[in-house]
Amino acid sequence: MKLITAGESHGKTLTAIIEGLPSHLKIDIEEINYYLALRQSGYGRGSRQKIESDRVEILSGVRGGQTLGSPLCICIKNKDYENWQEVMSPESCDFTKRTLTNVRPGHADLTGMIKYNQTDARNILERASARETAVRVAAGSVARQYLRALGIEISGYVKGVCGVIDPHIYPFERLLEAKKEPLFMLDKDIQNRAISLLDELKKEGDTAGGIIEIRVRGLKSGFGSCMQYSTKLDGILCGALMSIQAIKGVEVGLGFEVANLRGSKVQDEIFYDGKFYRNTNNAGGIEGGMSNGEEVVLRAAMKPIPTLMKGLRTVDYNTKEAVKSASERSDVAAVCAAEIIAESVVCFALADVVSQRLGGDYMEEVLNRYAQL
Repeated sequence: MKLITAGESHGKTLTAIIEGLPSHLKIDIEEINYYLALRQSGYGRGSRQKIESDRVEILSGVRGGQTLGSPLCICIKNKDYENWQEVMSPESCDFTKRTLTNVRPGHADLTGMIKYNQTDARNILERASARETAVRVAAGSVARQYLRALGIEISGYVKGVCGVIDPHIYPFERLLEAKKEPLFMLDKDIQNRAISLLDELKKEGDTAGGIIEIRVRGLKSGFGSCMQYSTKLDGILCGALMSIQAIKGVEVGLGFEVANLRGSKVQDEIFYDGKFYRNTNNAGGIEGGMSNGEEVVLRAAMKPIPTLMKGLRTVDYNTKEAVKSASERSDVAAVCAAEIIAESVVCFALADVVSQRLGGDYMEEVLNRYAQL
């Protein structure tokens, strides 16, 4: 299964093409739109989320609510494009308006301008923007429906915001409750402390990041491989999470904590009672690069949004003079959006791994093969 995306932050549309979907997969468009709405929600978001409400349009690959087996093409129109057409039109535009040369720390601006020989950072930031993740959420929602048909579920919640951490471990069934909360956190007292901190940061013109936990339930053992480094499941899933803008660290299971513990406290001992099982899941459901049948547990660390309303010290790319960086957005925190995006990229990466092992040209064939594992 392959995904390719296209589109700029303030361009006409965001587009994705998915290859490798079997035929007869039922597609629920409103579920895709539900996850797109969740991506735009969460305490601390800025004004753009009020400008446009994302909705997906399927252009090809589906007929009568079911996939055909051909490439599926989806798009999300940027409603704000009408306010940017003079600047962003593919046909003809005014390059002198909204030019950005005060390169922003923490963004792709400076490195991208050097790499692609540009004099306007807008030619970099429009594609590097996290706005691109909207169409990845849509594609991930399609993959989620593929996995759910097999009995595989993906969910998550926000575990921490700017140092305010929830230390609790929750059963998978409770994770959906997080989507009803303003910060996707499950402990209301901890969430209220985080909200108060975000309010303070907003007054100061500062921003926050956070920690996201993603869990996968229902994945049978043996997905991924120990035979080649590029096919290890943890490497694939961690790579997918690291591809999200602003994610700077990923953990599997105990993650970095394993470095602080004795080996006897880390390894998941194996037992047998009609079937193999473990009483602990410190490995996070992955051993030797393969799923072991336990819940897959992943955590991702999101850095604070690099565009601060008070600006940061930088340099004008053209004049080389010291200046304050420009502001392109006003979010204080986008950790809830990152949680939905993280779920979505894990869905797609996992669907790719599953489909590679199962094959199948139509869903009935895929379901039969998964049942036999």
